[in-house]
Amino acid sequence: MKRLIAFIAALLLIAGASASALAAPMVSAPANTEASIPFIDHGGVWSWQADGSKGLYVQDQHRNWYYAALMDSCAELPFANAVGFETGGLDTLDRFGTVVVHGQRCPITSFTHSDGPPVKAKKG
Repeated sequence: MKRLIAFIAALLLIAGASASALAAPMVSAPANTEASIPFIDHGGVWSWQADGSKGLYVQDQHRNWYYAALMDSCAELPFANAVGFETGGLDTLDRFGTVVVHGQRCPITSFTHSDGPPVKAKKG
């Protein structure tokens, strides 16, 4: 009888531990993990902002920010009014994509979650 009670107690302990593990909140991905924006050709990008000629902040339709680090300097990026994105046919913008500025192709080397572009200080 004592063995049966110990067995049932062990089962309840295991079930309780499993339930608490399932109820634990999901941990968000670290900021340096690679990310992607799906449905890029169907309104996936809401906004973007150049970070000089070496990178680009991209905002998706859910207002989440990402940072696209470029392989090399993209000379026209700081002056561009519009950019294009090439995804290789997958309709998902990620580290394998390319930013196109005035016909210049600028490959992305890293595409990660971001807090967004830095806030510019007001003059005064």
